[in-house]
Amino acid sequence: MAQDTRWYVIHTYSGYENKVAVNIEKMVENREMQDQIQEVRVPTEWVTEVKDGKERLVERKVYPSYVLVKCAVRTDTGGRLKMSDSAWYVIRNTRGVTGFVGPDSKAAPLTEEDVAAMGIERRSVELTYAVGDMVSITDPTFEGVIGTVESIDLENKIVDVAVTGAFGKASKFTLAINQVEPLGY
Repeated sequence: MAQDTRWYVIHTYSGYENKVAVNIEKMVENREMQDQIQEVRVPTEWVTEVKDGKERLVERKVYPSYVLVKCAVRTDTGGRLKMSDSAWYVIRNTRGVTGFVGPDSKAAPLTEEDVAAMGIERRSVELTYAVGDMVSITDPTFEGVIGTVESIDLENKIVDVAVTGAFGKASKFTLAINQVEPLGY
């Protein structure tokens, strides 16, 4: 059974992000809690800094004073997602942690939309068709209609399909990438 996990945001003292991440990882290893606290991240990015007319590449924290933690969750009696009490205790009592980000400083998991917007987890999309391929539309409204892929927009997860009608008139449909499949499937 796959365990459900969610990302949480921890607030730390300024400059303590890496130390907090390392300390949490050590406690997880020492207490054998890898099933409860699965990943700890301090998101960084590389930027070019110009100082005294010289360029240099510098790694900066994307969210200063914050650490992201991926924890196993369960549903509590109120139907809300909640991390285990032992995981909460380990994280909350790590030196440098000031609390969780959430209502009333309670641990609140990030939504899937937040995770995607923050770029925490990148999900790749692999298609079995490309521009110029013949595809069959699987959307119930146009199911079985055959067309040619004109363009693919992976960021918005849409595909443009050109379909030639009964009288030779071409129509273009914009569909979700999962609403078409290559011919022969």
